[in-house]
Amino acid sequence: MFITFEGIDGSGKSTQARMLAEALRGAGHDVVLTREPGGSPGAEEIRRLVLEGDPDRWSAETEILLFTAARRDHMERVIEPALAAGKVVVSDRFADSTRMYQGLSRGDLRGLVDQLHRLMIGREPDLTFIIDMDPETGLARAKGRMGREERFEDFGADLQHRMRAGFLALADEFPARCRVIDGNRPPDEVGREVAALALASLG
Repeated sequence: MFITFEGIDGSGKSTQARMLAEALRGAGHDVVLTREPGGSPGAEEIRRLVLEGDPDRWSAETEILLFTAARRDHMERVIEPALAAGKVVVSDRFADSTRMYQGLSRGDLRGLVDQLHRLMIGREPDLTFIIDMDPETGLARAKGRMGREERFEDFGADLQHRMRAGFLALADEFPARCRVIDGNRPPDEVGREVAALALASLG
């Protein structure tokens, strides 16, 4: 099974992905925990290009191509081999993030994102957890990390509000695989709900 986590910056996706991987391993599953952009050596190099530096470093169209290239490498080298070996793949972000960030945030480029996805990726997750959180809280958390990968956080609160609305709309668009989880709770409480849903899906 291929499981992804989505949501605005600072919503706790990385924490929840780690917690779910641990819970699934504890239940006897062989799990590969990964992330996007990145997850493979080549994709991690592209990650540095797109997440660091000035907000206007790349055009939205160039970003879409970079993210798609990173995702293709990630699929070929990590995700598909793991799934073929019968493992559960848990990824912190996947194509839904590109649909939101590049498809909606910097012009109406969703059609281009979907076209490239069909052409070069051709796969959706089996289960997607959208961690829903107040945008102001999420942005404060994300900026509080004081890391170098703050290019998208630097677009400000307005982007976070649009992204939250976009992710909730995405859940309506893909109801078969998307589960919206209230992230405005203690991480352990969120994690218990996520693990229960994932284990039920795995049967």
